[in-house]
Amino acid sequence: MLVEDLKQKIFSGELISENEALALLGEERDSLLEAAHQITRHVMGNRFDTCSIINAKSGNCSEDCKWCAQSAHYSTKVHHYPLLPEVECVRHAIYHAQQGIGRLALVTSGRRVSPQEIQQIVRTVRSIRRTCSIKCCASMGLLNRDSLQALRESGVENYHCNIETAPSFFPKLCTTHTLEQKMETIRLAREVGFRICSGGIIGMGETMEQRIEMAAFLQRHHIHSIPLNLLQPIPGTPLAAQPRLSDEEILTTIALFRFLNPHAYLRFSGGRSQMSTSLQRKALYVGINAAIVGDLLTTVGSRFEDDKRLFGEAGYCLGQDTDWVS
Repeated sequence: MLVEDLKQKIFSGELISENEALALLGEERDSLLEAAHQITRHVMGNRFDTCSIINAKSGNCSEDCKWCAQSAHYSTKVHHYPLLPEVECVRHAIYHAQQGIGRLALVTSGRRVSPQEIQQIVRTVRSIRRTCSIKCCASMGLLNRDSLQALRESGVENYHCNIETAPSFFPKLCTTHTLEQKMETIRLAREVGFRICSGGIIGMGETMEQRIEMAAFLQRHHIHSIPLNLLQPIPGTPLAAQPRLSDEEILTTIALFRFLNPHAYLRFSGGRSQMSTSLQRKALYVGINAAIVGDLLTTVGSRFEDDKRLFGEAGYCLGQDTDWVS
């Protein structure tokens, strides 16, 4: 059976190819999901990574990403505000650290933050690092080397820059920047010492083959923290009427991402509120071993106490070292 052969290939320390992953689409679904579960536990054990997000700057984004409530190209009800003051970010950091959340990501809207904003963010990160033990991440667009270097020196450990979707589908969803520009940002971030977090959104009209293309692309670029968002169709955006994925599509996608990225943290991200508790349990069984917890960017997230119970019931242990390779 192909599922078993590819599972054993991964157990032996090899990676499977995009073509091999495509061949898995013809295999029996339950066998595929069970094998993905076994790969997760064999390669990653029971470690579970948690992070939270603070929407540090919201709305008025110049980019035309069709899924995004923060784009100035669309009329949505997202709240607009400039970069949050240092004291507000520190307050959030302390709150999340007290709950036992491992990381806090400062996320800003827009193509990139300005040099003046970087200076304020650097001061904020240094205050967070002095105040509590939470690890800091950043997601601030297509930054240049100087800005990335300043963030790294302030104490930010991980840089997040989603590829969003398959390379073949990206131009249909965004015309104001390219995937190549995103990958240049990731390259520069690695060069200054960041660990990289990069994933995307499923359910934007892409095919299952394109989801495999995306997973294989992330594998080739050695991404070991992969947020998997489910599209939340937001009124006012071009994808507002996009139908939601079936439970089977979601679970199959997670399994295929696990086969292609056995060493990655596959992360519950935006859209999890659409999933029933039963579906979340199945996703955790198949291959999800990380999560963004708490409120997300423009939508409501989850209560961390409830999440801790859910993750623990799935056999995961929070609190272990989950730093990944760069």
